[in-house]
Amino acid sequence: MTYKALCRIGEKRDADILIQFNIAMARETEGKELSIETVSSGVTNLLKKPSAGFYVVAEKQGQIIGSLMITSEWSDWRNGFFWWIQSVYVRPEFRCQGIYRLLHTYVRDKAKKEPDVCGLRLYVENENSTAKKAYEKTGMIKTSYSMYEEDFNEKLKSK
Repeated sequence: MTYKALCRIGEKRDADILIQFNIAMARETEGKELSIETVSSGVTNLLKKPSAGFYVVAEKQGQIIGSLMITSEWSDWRNGFFWWIQSVYVRPEFRCQGIYRLLHTYVRDKAKKEPDVCGLRLYVENENSTAKKAYEKTGMIKTSYSMYEEDFNEKLKSK
């Protein structure tokens, strides 16, 4: 079943739900308990600074049912920006109904209109097979890269 929803760029009025979604996503996918103060500041600051990125929300009858965040990374190999899809969250009762596909299509269509965007990327937890299937259904492919990080925030270590 595919839900009909409206996708749009996130706005300041969406901050509270975006904060809730980020906290829920970290808990569900990584077992991390995020600080509401830190996430609130992070969401609010991004909404105030579009040059750093933006949110896209899926809305059904005035209720936000899914969202994702876009940040960009310059590729000197391609002389363009990759848009990174991050912080993907769909309310549990709306999952497996095409909401992520709607969000992804909205982002893809928007990216293709930008002359300096060369592609889309995302990362996913190794064990999140449901998300992997959703991403593959949109045409994304698994790359040969592995991701490494050095996290300076000790509070975010997995439990």
